[in-house]
Amino acid sequence: MKKVIGVISIVLFLFVTLQSCAAGIGNALTNNNEISGTAGIMLATFMLIAGIISIMSRESKGMTITSAIFYALGGLIGIANAGSYKDLNIWGGLNLLFAALLIFHLIRNKEIYNKKTSSSK
Repeated sequence: MKKVIGVISIVLFLFVTLQSCAAGIGNALTNNNEISGTAGIMLATFMLIAGIISIMSRESKGMTITSAIFYALGGLIGIANAGSYKDLNIWGGLNLLFAALLIFHLIRNKEIYNKKTSSSK
């Protein structure tokens, strides 16, 4: 599941970045003092970082937690700063869903992660 979420995130990074650039240009042209374009680029960057970490994590509990934190931060930034760029709510919600799925994966596969840590001592 972690690899699928990571690949989806990397693919969506391109789409969210393009949308955010367009929203940022729209914000600048209308001079509406919104930061939804910049928040979208930050969300996309966090999504890319979390996706890469998620793919690379394998059986590392720490890397999986780090990936979930990046997804959660990106989701919160996106939802808090959506403004007139309403798609940012969707991308933020998707990031929060990915964070929840990774945490669920950690809880569900606790014995795999605990075995890995106890065998490395």
